[in-house]
Amino acid sequence: MRNTRNIKILAILLSCSMMAGCSTADRISKIGEAPQMSKIEDPQIQAGYQPVSLPMPAPKRVTKQKNSLWQSDRVTFFKDQRASDVGDIITVMIDIADEATIDNETERTRTSSEDAALPALLGYEQALDRVLPQAIDNTSLTEFGADSSHTGSGSIEREDEIKLRMAALITQILPNGNMVIHGKQEVRVNFEKRILNIDGVIRPEDISPENTIAYDQIAEARIIYGGEGQITDMQQPRYGQQLYDILFPF
Repeated sequence: MRNTRNIKILAILLSCSMMAGCSTADRISKIGEAPQMSKIEDPQIQAGYQPVSLPMPAPKRVTKQKNSLWQSDRVTFFKDQRASDVGDIITVMIDIADEATIDNETERTRTSSEDAALPALLGYEQALDRVLPQAIDNTSLTEFGADSSHTGSGSIEREDEIKLRMAALITQILPNGNMVIHGKQEVRVNFEKRILNIDGVIRPEDISPENTIAYDQIAEARIIYGGEGQITDMQQPRYGQQLYDILFPF
């Protein structure tokens, strides 16, 4: 049984070592090179892309009248310069300044005690003397007592601040007129690359006349801000340390 367990642990360690080895070999082959910038591609043809599907109201018919300058689906009389179709570009304003502080404290105490006696039971209590030891007293057969106490406290303090502007593409028009946006931005300075991704769903009515939209007006927003390069590598623990943290139970 112990040998089987050791074999399983060894197999896991070997698998992790092989995975880490492939990644390490790839990194070694790129020593002295700057991080590669990803290609500009259509997000709809990338592997793993899935169109957004949300509950939609009943579709509305667009009525066009002959010899009329107005259409039922028009928002303004003149041409709207804001993003409105697949492939159009919109500027996303990201200005996150969140701060949260949470303090919790719990204290619980409980004490219980129970006594049971059988001083009389139709005279049968005398028969207990023949069954139980003579030291047993019918008036004090059982006694239970329990004490418990619990005290807990916790504190959470978090502060996030991100202020950015970036352009995003409209990749899909939903049946109710809402638009799905996708944006990706990469900036490389020396050997460090900054990566910013954003995805979500917006309403045409929320787009400003300057063709911008605030991050808090994006539904199902997914904002990713990170980096890649030598400095980022130094901030991450080594593969062995990460594996040790996962497997070590104490």
